[in-house]
Formats: sequence, C-alpha cells, structure tokens
Amino acid sequence: MTEELQQSALWAGYAHADLGLEQLWLRYFALGGTADLTEVDAYLHGLAPMPDHQPDLLAHAVNERLQELFTRHRVPYSRTIRQHVPPTGVLAALVTVLEPAGSVPPERLPALVSEAGRLLDVDVTVHRIDHEQRCLVRLGAPGGPTVPGRRRLGVDSTMAGRAFRTVQVVASDRDGRPCLWVPLLDGADRLGVLEVRVASPAALHDPALREQCWLLASLLGHLIVSMEPYGDDLERPRRTRPMSASAELIWQQLPPLTAATDTFELAGRLEPSYDVGGDAFDYALSERTVSLGIFDAVGHGIHAALMAAAALAAYRSARRDGRSVFDQARALDDVVSETFPGSDFVTGVIAEVDLASGRLRYVNAGHPAPLLLRDGRLVKELDGGRRVPFGLETRGLTVGEEVLQPGDWLALYTDGITEARDTAGAWFGEPRLAEFLGRAIAGGQPPAETVRRLTSDVLDHQGGLLQDDASVLLARWKKS
Repeated sequence: MTEELQQSALWAGYAHADLGLEQLWLRYFALGGTADLTEVDAYLHGLAPMPDHQPDLLAHAVNERLQELFTRHRVPYSRTIRQHVPPTGVLAALVTVLEPAGSVPPERLPALVSEAGRLLDVDVTVHRIDHEQRCLVRLGAPGGPTVPGRRRLGVDSTMAGRAFRTVQVVASDRDGRPCLWVPLLDGADRLGVLEVRVASPAALHDPALREQCWLLASLLGHLIVSMEPYGDDLERPRRTRPMSASAELIWQQLPPLTAATDTFELAGRLEPSYDVGGDAFDYALSERTVSLGIFDAVGHGIHAALMAAAALAAYRSARRDGRSVFDQARALDDVVSETFPGSDFVTGVIAEVDLASGRLRYVNAGHPAPLLLRDGRLVKELDGGRRVPFGLETRGLTVGEEVLQPGDWLALYTDGITEARDTAGAWFGEPRLAEFLGRAIAGGQPPAETVRRLTSDVLDHQGGLLQDDASVLLARWKKS
C-alpha cells in the first residue's frame, strides 16, 4: 500500500475513533512511537511524511481504539500484521483453557473448560474415569455438588462409556438432548470423556465442531496430567471408596496405564485398585527398543508395596543407565536383598525388544511365564531365562531369547490373574487367560480395552473380591 493510501485510510479510521489528537498521540507514544504531537498532526492532514514503521504504530493506536468501539472497522497496515487471538472460535477456546492454567488451582479446570465451550457455542462437562475403570465421574466447578450427588456413568452401559471404550467421538440425541461424547486422552492414555451438549441435532454431524471438540479434549488431557500432582481435587472424585496406603504408594509409582508409538502399543492394569499391595509394572518406549517389566513382591500391605516400589526404582535406575537385561536383573537382586534382608523377595519378568531385529531378551525370576500370541492364537509360553526370585540369589542367572514378528502380542501377568477362584473353587487359569486374549485380539480390541475387560472378568470370576493382587501388562508390536 502506498503512503498516500495508508494516510487516507488512517484519517478515515481516526475520524471514526472518537479520539482527540492528544489522546491519539498518547496511545501512539505508549506503543513506542517517536514522532511528536506536531508531526503526527501534520501526517494526519497529509502535510508531512513520517519515518518508516511510524505510520503503522499510529495505525495500531487507531485500531486499538476501533477494537474498543467496533468489530469490523479497521485501518490497513502497510505490511501483513499478525492477528490477535479472535474473540470466539476454537483458538479462543483453547487459549481460554491454556492461558490461566499455570496460575489456577487444579479444580478450576472444569470451569475453564465450560467457559471455553461457550466460545464454541456448546456446553462442555468433564467426566473422569474411576480407578476400577467401571464408571465415568462428572467433575464439577469449585463449590459444586459433593461426591454423593455426583453423576456416574457406566463404562459398559452408556454412550459416554462407548466413547471411552472405542476412543471415538459418539453422538447421542436421547430424550431430545443432542450431545457429543469426546474421548479425553493424554497421548494414548484414556482419562475420561467430554460431554458436549449442542443446540440442535444437526450440529451433531458438523465435522468442524467434532474436530474443534477433539482439539479441546486433547489440550485438556495434557493439562489434567500436568496439573493433577499439584492438588487432590482432580484425583479425589475418581475414588469410589477409600484407598489403602499400600495402593496409594503403588499408584504413585506407576507409569501411565496406556502408551503407544507408531510401532508399539501397550497397556497395564492392577487389581484390586483400592487395596493393591505388592504388584507393579513399568515400561519404556523408544525408536529402537521397548522395555517391559512386571513385579510381584511377597506378602501384602505396605511392606509388600515398599518392596515393589524398591524393585521399580532399581529396574528404572539400571535401565536408564543403559545396562543390559542381565545387569538390570543383578541390580534388582542387590536392591531387594540389601534393603529387605532375610527371606523377602520379589518375583518378576523384565524384557527388552529390539525393534530392528525383533529379538526379545528376558529374565523370569520365579514368575508366571509370559505368553506370546500371534494372529489371535497362543504361540507359546516363554519359559526361558528362568531363575529364583529377585533378592534371593544371583547365581545361575540366564537370559531367555525369542524372535518376535510385527503383529505379535506379549502378555505379562502376575499369578493373581490365573489363581482367581470362583465359588466352586475353579481357577481362572492359563487356558482361560489365553482364550480370553485370543478372542480379544481376533475381535480387534486394542491393549487398553483388552486389559480393562480382562481384569473385570477376573474380578467377576472371584465374586468381586480378590485374595491376591492381579496385574497384567499387555504389549502389541503393530504391523506396518
């Protein structure tokens, strides 16, 4: 744009801005303008030019005033200027949640999300998954309803649960209340769902709205995970009953229950969620390798939880130092035997997959043998690399090996899975476990939903009350 055209447009904008000359100059000066009052007056009347970029500062001062008075009238700049965050739309909604997140208490997040929804012309409510992954719990704004009045939605019996199970946006128009249920994720880890109420059934099929809601849910998932450690009010609603100290300790040590890359996906679960003691698992994903570990400390309660936490720490320390599976096992032995002398021990399996070759190297320390499944069928139990439990002895340590193929599944589990008994005394057993996994794989279920259903079945098999901790870590090497 020529200087003459910009000067003319600036004069027109100034005429609409309802500003005196001194008021305009003060705004311009506050933005860094260097021309004095006389020079600005001369430029506005076309009597004298201004140095480079000074007209743009003057235009910005006028536009700030027009922004206060009008929504459409603008003075053009001589070059492209980045736009401010718009007052409505998806960017405004995301900023509404993100900008204050670093300075508000965690329980304020649901209110921020509700405010963001209004900028998208929808009504948004957050629902978190409970620890047993059986129901979704509505999170309220500060000062909202107490726990007894909080609405719970069954994972296996509601549209909200369907969105959680399938990790897909689900539309519902039940009772004339059109609604979108949007999965709430942190990466691959399922945290809950967003309930998005829309004005009309037609909006349920708006692809742009679905995309905007998905973006909002993605941002919120990351914020929940980052803000949750700073308070209790995002965690407290997820609990349907008090949690034991041993379970509190174990849950604080675990990685996210689900993780994935473009080549590998895995998921784990622990039961009983509110009273787990000695079970734990861990993993690490990278471009080159995948590391897996599952542990079962002898005994119950806080003592077993302390042993499991120590085993996790020893495993992570050795693994992050870049030590081999063999040396990781030695580190586990040292920590368990030195910290818990006597007859205490931890059973477990640690494994590492080289993704370039498919070579799996593993150590089994007195633990149930991992299962290898391919095309929905059990290929074998991995019975190599056997030795006594960690903490008892370091002699005779060997490393088992197996060659995996893309598409293979690995199941690591503790004996609480297979030794769950029904009222007649029948064990859940390895055959039932292999059959369950085969059906889930053949049915296209991902690891996260498979382990959720498996632990639910194990609980139901024993009447909802387990005699021992039951844990599973399920991994899938994706086909390219």
